[in-house]
Amino acid sequence: MIKRIFCSLLLALFALPAFAAFDVAQLMGDLAKLKGGKAKFVEKKYISLLDKPLISTGEMNFTAPDRLEKRTLTPKVETLLLDKDMLSIEREKQKLTINLSNQPEALAFIDSIRGTLTGNRAALEKNYLLHLSGTQDKWVLTLLPSEQKIAALVLRIIVSGSKNQIRSIEYLQADGDRSVMSIEPVELK
Repeated sequence: MIKRIFCSLLLALFALPAFAAFDVAQLMGDLAKLKGGKAKFVEKKYISLLDKPLISTGEMNFTAPDRLEKRTLTPKVETLLLDKDMLSIEREKQKLTINLSNQPEALAFIDSIRGTLTGNRAALEKNYLLHLSGTQDKWVLTLLPSEQKIAALVLRIIVSGSKNQIRSIEYLQADGDRSVMSIEPVELK
């Protein structure tokens, strides 16, 4: 009798669905579902030469897979537009356009943003080692440069969020300066 109950319990346990741990593949799948959106941001730049962080605010628009616009509203208006491999910067009636395909280190940095926004694991792993912690509701993805040329610029990038929404991005530069951007989604596609 006891043996029969024990066997029934074992069978019941094996019949329960397995709970998979939250991993990079699942996060990338969740992020890939987002086709774009609008968000407000607050960015704090901690620069070793300054006593206080530089704080800027603005809005961002993303259209998958490769169009990102960051419009800073305060303290000064500035627009950065990333469209494929072209980066345009507009500030006080001056405009600069850079072809990133000629600058692999800069492109690798940009791909950290684009790859995360689109859930493109292959693009991220081309230049970074990925470490994920947390749960689907509250995750932290750390990107560590795998290339020496990139590591000479950026020590690590920490992206955190919930489900398919990125809520903050922190860059720790090799020189010790860092930037922390808090993101508040306004509209998701």
